[in-house]
Amino acid sequence: MDYKDIDKRKTAFIFELDDALYPSKDYYFQVYYLFANMLEYIELIDAKAATKVLTDTYIAEGKDAAFDRLAVEFPVAEQYRDKFENLLLTAKLPLKLLLYQNVLTLMQDIVVDRKNLFIVTNGNVQEQVNKIKQTEWHGLEKYLRCYFTEETTPKPEPDVINLLIQEHGLQRKEIVMIGNSKTDRLCAEASGIDFISVEDFL
Repeated sequence: MDYKDIDKRKTAFIFELDDALYPSKDYYFQVYYLFANMLEYIELIDAKAATKVLTDTYIAEGKDAAFDRLAVEFPVAEQYRDKFENLLLTAKLPLKLLLYQNVLTLMQDIVVDRKNLFIVTNGNVQEQVNKIKQTEWHGLEKYLRCYFTEETTPKPEPDVINLLIQEHGLQRKEIVMIGNSKTDRLCAEASGIDFISVEDFL
């Protein structure tokens, strides 16, 4: 599927950030690398081994389990939990985050057609802003308008979509949400707008 397959009457496109525009592991794995190297410098822990624990746990159990597993494997890490949590919010990444190629093309086609681009994202506002700042947008950033659901109510609640509709004078029938999760799908249903899975473009 690509842009020409979408109903031409759609004038506003809403994207989630993580795993919809880019693979979220690209952010977290770089944070893990930075943190593991800090631990090696301070505590002489093997950075490669610590990074492997974090990345393997992320893949197997999700990001919320990663640090806890590290602290089991390397108990000294526990005293740096606050530094780890701060790094998740503020890390300066070695490499820019790269959009999925097909999603980049889709967004460029939307902008060329003078349609509206929105990001509506769940998660910690500071962390999500940090990701946005370190994404390679190829000039798209000046067309993006971002909404952070923590400032209203997290998806799948429709509050943030209702706010977006009100602020931009949109009608529900002209909006489509492109997301990657059941949460996004449920939010679109609750908001009365169409939903397309990002998988259809990848």
